[in-house]
Order: sequence, then C-alpha cells, then structure tokens
Amino acid sequence: MIYYEQGAADEILSNEDLQKGLEMALEKLGHRKKVLVIPPDFTRFHSKAGELTTYAFKYYGEHVHDILPALGTHVAMTDQEINTMFPGIPHRLFRVHNWRNDVVTVGTIPGKKVAEITHGALSYDWPAQVNKLLWEGKHDLILSIGQVVPHEVIGMANYNKNILVGTGGSEGINKSHFVGAVHGMENVMGRADNPVREILNYASENFINHLPIVYVHTVIGRDPESGQLVTRGLFIGDDYSVFTKAAALSLEANFTMLDKPFKKAVVYLDPSEFKSTWLGNKSIYRTRMAMADDGELIVLAPGLKEFGEDKEIDRLIRKYGYRGTPHTMKMLKDNKELEENLGAAAHLIHGSSEGRFNITYCPGHLTKEEIESVNFKYADLNGMIEKYNPEKLTEGYNTMPDGEEIYFISNPAVGLWAYKERFI
Repeated sequence: MIYYEQGAADEILSNEDLQKGLEMALEKLGHRKKVLVIPPDFTRFHSKAGELTTYAFKYYGEHVHDILPALGTHVAMTDQEINTMFPGIPHRLFRVHNWRNDVVTVGTIPGKKVAEITHGALSYDWPAQVNKLLWEGKHDLILSIGQVVPHEVIGMANYNKNILVGTGGSEGINKSHFVGAVHGMENVMGRADNPVREILNYASENFINHLPIVYVHTVIGRDPESGQLVTRGLFIGDDYSVFTKAAALSLEANFTMLDKPFKKAVVYLDPSEFKSTWLGNKSIYRTRMAMADDGELIVLAPGLKEFGEDKEIDRLIRKYGYRGTPHTMKMLKDNKELEENLGAAAHLIHGSSEGRFNITYCPGHLTKEEIESVNFKYADLNGMIEKYNPEKLTEGYNTMPDGEEIYFISNPAVGLWAYKERFI
C-alpha cells in the first residue's frame, strides 16, 4: 500500500515537507524495534536520501541498528562523505556492502523464464542475491530510500533495484546489467517497464516478498526559474505502485524532449561525485538519444582519476575499451575473463557511441594516452573549461562568443535528454 504520496511536476517540497511526510508514513507503520536503512551512497548525494535517512534516524533513535548504503559495485563511502551526506548519524551504524563476498542467493530465476522475459535473447539462470544483513539480520523494518530518475540499465532507477542490485552480488549484478545492454539502452532508458525490471519484479514477488521492506522514493527536478535542483515528489509505500507513481512524475520532471538533436553538447561532471568513467559515462548514457549523427559530446571531468571503481573492472575497461557492441561481443566470446564479468561487458557497450557521434573526455587526473587507449578522444581540461566555463554557461542552449551553439548540462545524473524522433 501507499503510506504517503505528494508531488507534481511544478511542486517544490521543502526539507520540512520531506520530514513531515516521512514521519506521517512511519506513524502508520507503528512501533519498530530493529530498523535497517538502505540509502544510496554519495554518488546520489542530490537525491535527498541523506536528509531522509537522518530524519528516519531521529524518528527511531536507538531502534536504528544498521545503515547499509546500497553501493552495488561502487567503493565504500569515506568518513567525510558520510559526514556530509548523513550529518549527525554515528559512524558505528554504517555497514559496507561487499558485492563480491558479502551476499546470499535467496532464489534463482530459471533460464526458461529469463528467455521468456528477454524474448529469447538470453537464457541463463538469474540468481536473486542480497546482502546477508537483509536475510539474516531479523529486522522488523527495512527502509529502502532513494531517488527515482531515468537510468541507463533499468530504465528508471530505484524500487527493488536498490535491494537486488544496490545490495546484490556479482553474478546477479553482472547478468542484470547484460540484460539491459542486450535489450538496448534506447529501448530501456526512461521506461519503467522493461526486461530488467521484470526480472527484478519476479524476484521480489517470489523470493523476498516476506521481508519488511518499505520504499521511500523522491523525485528531483531542476527549477527553470532558479536553475536549482528541487524536490518534486515524495512517495512512500511497500508495493509496485509506489514506484510507478514516482516514475510517472520523474518522466515529467527529468525528461527533456527536444525538437532537434545536439550537434555539440558540453556536460560537466562534479568532481565530488564523478571520479570514474564507470559513473561519469552517465554523460554518454543520458544524452545519446539527443546527440546528432557525427555530433560531438564534450565531457568536462575535473575529478576523473580512473575508469572503473573496482580494480578488476578498471583493468578490463583499460584492456578492452569502449569500442562498440560488435567488438565487445566478439571479445566476450573469445575471452573468459570478460564472460565472467558481464557487468563490465555491458558497461563497455553502454559507454560507446557505436561510432555514431564523437566523445571527447577532458579529465583532471588521467593522461591523453589513457583516455585515447579506451577509444575516447582527449582534450585538455583547462583549455576546454576556459572555452566552455561551466560557471558562465546556463542549462540548455548557449550561443558562444564566436557564434557556436552548444547545449550545456551541469549534471547528467538528474535527467534524460532525447530527440523526439529517437524516443519511440
């Protein structure tokens, strides 16, 4: 059921509204003695999940026993990140999810069902995996907190993705990512219903339905008047409707449909949030349906220091590069190490323009040789920031002093852009 819902494409919710809405929902749940909170990590800092986790901690106090950031494949949060995102919450409550070792398989979707869901594209078994803490912790409430926003792998982020991927294991994450890659990003992004979501929904209904999970979903958009990120909605509940309602609002708040494609787009990656192409390639994912053929995507990435946050994935990206679907599929067939890391293979597909448009990375901490070795173009960061100063550009179309027209995006993680003829 839905315990609380408020939101509209033109609504702005304050932090006080969020706290009041959360407390109203928690009151309906009644007294709880052992609470587990699962928020996103610092890569979703703007989700308001940090504030909502803090409000939940204030509400339940000593009954909050564990906070498990849904890292997925990301690195653990630093003390500074915890202090910034979750001010006032004791560090002793935080647990680190280890996606390779700290999970339990709670059920398996047989290959026959996966083939049915993927229309015959794939037929492997899919393991539903979660962190052991969820399965063995004997909590009487699991609060899954996060933002619903267009996503490159699963169409719209959050709901059971926060559980089955955010606290999932290597096999489940790898195989689910590959389902999205095979189905095609353009057929997934911005769509709440797709094969990846169907797989997770099947797992939720059949394997983890007994867990006391309540989902807290925000929708964040950019206010056209102030240019600032604002909260458009808050939805709290324990079934699929809490997700579909948030997803419908997210499409209104986060999806920019264009009459013409970008010939040149400039995307800025906040250095506190984007340190790898594993995350920074959102600049590619979220704009690819808006890019013109032979257009140029310029990525200003002052914090970029690596390709994969996981050392093994970083090695695989450096070895195989972003060279498109045919090359990646051939490498997958010929190399067992890539076959055993389907999530990395999916990422290599997602991060390529398939030769349709040019991608120029301007990194803060990687060399020209490193960038070009993975099949991106390189440009000097200082020179490009001098030409395309993110502090002087406005969201959307800008006309430069020399008459050049560019489209500027200050944070690709909060939206999705498409040329209307490409979004069918």
